[in-house]
Amino acid sequence: MSASLPPALQAAVDAVNAGDEAAFVSAFSPSGSVNDWGRVLKGHDGVRSWARSDAIGAKAHMTVVEVATEGATTHIVFDWKSRVFNGRSEAYVTLADGLITEFRIPAQ
Repeated sequence: MSASLPPALQAAVDAVNAGDEAAFVSAFSPSGSVNDWGRVLKGHDGVRSWARSDAIGAKAHMTVVEVATEGATTHIVFDWKSRVFNGRSEAYVTLADGLITEFRIPAQ
């Protein structure tokens, strides 16, 4: 278990908070995906679409409050503020070759 974020995940969090769509997408592998409560968006185009509608385009700010890494998956708990959603949430983020392959936000 690790208490710090893997570099690609830290880059994605920093990109959300900076409103940097290109940096957010760059943290993902070309075949990476965002799974937000079962809505799955695949590839860089899907990740970009989610960033525009639910994160960066919604002026989101993400504060990670808990981190646990086991193998290739990091579980995070975070506070999220945006025009779309506000509150505490969690995600399971899987990485391979230093890039995010899945950012899964389970249904609450």
